[in-house]
Amino acid sequence: MNDPAAKARLLTLGAQTVPVLAKGDQYIFCQNLEDVAEFVGLQGTGHTPLPPPALITKWLVVLRAAQRYIRQLSDDRLRERAIDNRDRSIRLLSHHIFRIGAAFLETAIDDVEYRADNANVPPEESTCTTTEEIVRYGDSVIERLENWWSCLDDKSCRVTVKTFYGTPPMHQLFERSTWHSAQHTRQMIAILERFGIEPKGRLSADDLAGLPLPERVWD
Repeated sequence: MNDPAAKARLLTLGAQTVPVLAKGDQYIFCQNLEDVAEFVGLQGTGHTPLPPPALITKWLVVLRAAQRYIRQLSDDRLRERAIDNRDRSIRLLSHHIFRIGAAFLETAIDDVEYRADNANVPPEESTCTTTEEIVRYGDSVIERLENWWSCLDDKSCRVTVKTFYGTPPMHQLFERSTWHSAQHTRQMIAILERFGIEPKGRLSADDLAGLPLPERVWD
């Protein structure tokens, strides 16, 4: 977004999506922080992932918080940009928070390869056009996540899954999906604050503890 030559360099490398870390003509997709640490010569990140039971609890807390925040917006606001320097509307950002969960379930349940754009599939033009429609979509994803977890036999999530960056344990994609939704929910808080609206039931430090989130809300 900030470097006109960046897209050309990505294509030269052979990468079609970000985030990517490049060193000369070698690159990796930055989906796994441990892979990033190894690529730059570090002995691990020092981060210990939360166990799956803690992740599902936090993810559901995050998704329900996102629903609260979305309800505080008027339908007209959904057409505005979430942030000035990116062409993504608040509508698409709000939908994306829950689409991350749907994409995870496609891989976890249906064995669909987790592609780079899976979580970014937008809603149909005629759907999720109001805050209540987006909240109802969130209800359906939350219900599916709860059902998946309650029916899951191996709650260690050690089984491997197919992704565009390899075959990691499901636990890794589970953690990434949880903090991915959490980061965008933090952005919803920032959007409300920009409009002078106090978020109902702010996510607390305890709610987000243990998730490898960026320090900055828009990173």
